[in-house]
Amino acid sequence: MNKQIIITASVLGMLAVITGAFGAHGLKAVLSASQLEVWHTAVQYNFYHVFALLFLSTFKDTTKSKLISASYYLFTFGIIFFSGSLYLLSCRKLIGWDWLIYMGPITPLGGLLFILGWLMLAIAAFRYK
Repeated sequence: MNKQIIITASVLGMLAVITGAFGAHGLKAVLSASQLEVWHTAVQYNFYHVFALLFLSTFKDTTKSKLISASYYLFTFGIIFFSGSLYLLSCRKLIGWDWLIYMGPITPLGGLLFILGWLMLAIAAFRYK
């Protein structure tokens, strides 16, 4: 069990529940259907990778494994970049920050971090004895 990974997953999981509920109840009346869909995608990927983080925490000696550690950081920053940018992009008109449209390239960067996190996990599994 890795305490740091579990704490990170707990905080990001709590954020996923809060943003999911906020989108369903607080934003439903003020965002368009397409904006809500973007918000929902952010929540989904946030949750998926919280579960991936929790899975990482079950590995023995996670502090010694550079691949598991890399996967942890890639998933964490993937959530921040991917989901975080989508949360902001879906609400940019609501909060009056139209300049946030320039954050669009951050979303695929977050997706790339997710992919690399899964790759690191796969390589760690192949190397595990």
